[in-house]
Amino acid sequence: MEKPDFDKGHGLLPVIVQDAVNRRVLMLAYMNEEAWSKTVQTGLAHYWSRSRKKIWLKGETSGHVQKVREMYVDCDADTLLILVEQAGGAACHEGYASCFFRRLDDGAFVVVEERVFDPKEVYKA
Repeated sequence: MEKPDFDKGHGLLPVIVQDAVNRRVLMLAYMNEEAWSKTVQTGLAHYWSRSRKKIWLKGETSGHVQKVREMYVDCDADTLLILVEQAGGAACHEGYASCFFRRLDDGAFVVVEERVFDPKEVYKA
């Protein structure tokens, strides 16, 4: 097998992104075939933005790029797992190390970690 099966997900596959050192889940993203190709060619994570409807290089605005260290595909060839070296210490556009910074506590989601950066400073328009 040379590449994942993009047909199963109607062109988009979920991508679980983990820190290559501590294995913490950083984010869930999506790739289409073009994002997959750019990621393989450059060694930097590229994804399909469902909201913007375009390919994006993770960190293109913030500088917090993800250097791909390892890539895996699941048994059905329709889900990817990528282990990355996260530049800047944060994968989340809200300034947290992981996009999973809220935990369910007594029926409500609460923030359980500190921000790594201030998004207002990083994403100045």
